[in-house]
Amino acid sequence: MKQKRRYWPAVGLFFLAPLVAEFLLGNLPVTKLFALFALAPLYGGGAVVIREVARRRGWGYPSIMLLALAYGVLEEGVTTQSLFNPNYADLRLLDPGHISALGMGAPWTVFVLSIHTLWSIIVPIVLVESVSSRPREPWLGTKGLIVFCMLFAFGIFATTAFQLQSDSFVASAGQFIGVGIALVVLIALAVWVGRREPVHEHGSALSVWLVGAAGLAGTSLYIVVDDLDLNGWLQAVLLLALIAVAILVVLRWSRREGWTRLHTLALAGGALLTYAWHAFPEKSLGGGSKAVDLAGNAVFAVLAVALLVIAWRRTAVAVVTPATETTGDDGMADATIRRDKFGDS
Repeated sequence: MKQKRRYWPAVGLFFLAPLVAEFLLGNLPVTKLFALFALAPLYGGGAVVIREVARRRGWGYPSIMLLALAYGVLEEGVTTQSLFNPNYADLRLLDPGHISALGMGAPWTVFVLSIHTLWSIIVPIVLVESVSSRPREPWLGTKGLIVFCMLFAFGIFATTAFQLQSDSFVASAGQFIGVGIALVVLIALAVWVGRREPVHEHGSALSVWLVGAAGLAGTSLYIVVDDLDLNGWLQAVLLLALIAVAILVVLRWSRREGWTRLHTLALAGGALLTYAWHAFPEKSLGGGSKAVDLAGNAVFAVLAVALLVIAWRRTAVAVVTPATETTGDDGMADATIRRDKFGDS
């Protein structure tokens, strides 16, 4: 008898993605929590579709990362057009490190695409998978996936329409073509990476706590560098350097013997806590009472920590490490499956 699918993890991811992306960050105050239902089709729909496509094909987090980057390009290049709008939200985001030939700002492009990749998509996926009893299996059947694809498409259409209504700016044909090319390249890379055999290296995995501390320190440094009042080009170079170092380090660490789902959760947890603390100095777009904003930030931070603790406990119970595994052939096979290499999980 075919096992009945449970849809609640997909629904949870659908709402968690915008909560992390906008509210935990402090970009939107708690008084605008009703906007969650408007944001969920875009953020949540994108996260669910990316996760389901990757898990159906047995792809790991590198492919998810590339698809998440494609999501960021789609949102900021098409729906909000912040990559090209010189006065998006009256913030003049493209002035620092302006690239006149492309009509883009170097530091803003790097920063906004990276936060979508990590915080809008990857972190919510890791958290919900860590709570789920089926972290590496598809959560949706064909009909369910179609429903979430339709929700995602609606989110793209609605967000684009809202943006055009509030701002008459429209990117050039060349800029839209560039976005299209970038999307095709990123999706093709995700497919290629997903089909590669996982690479393993000698050496033991680091302590889970050390990995989590590194995740918190690294993402905090990244956010702080973006907040600094630096030359635009210098800021872009520093951000890119931090991204490159982070990718190389995580790939090396995750290929070692003993890397488990707890290590992956520790990295995501560190990033989650960075958003939690950064919300307090962040100025929200609500324009309301500072006291209410701070209270809302505290509530979201507490809920984030609570979710992280729950995910940690469930993952700790589920993970089977080589040290505690039996010596039988079946047991060793199960241990290999559960080690959760970043490149093949």
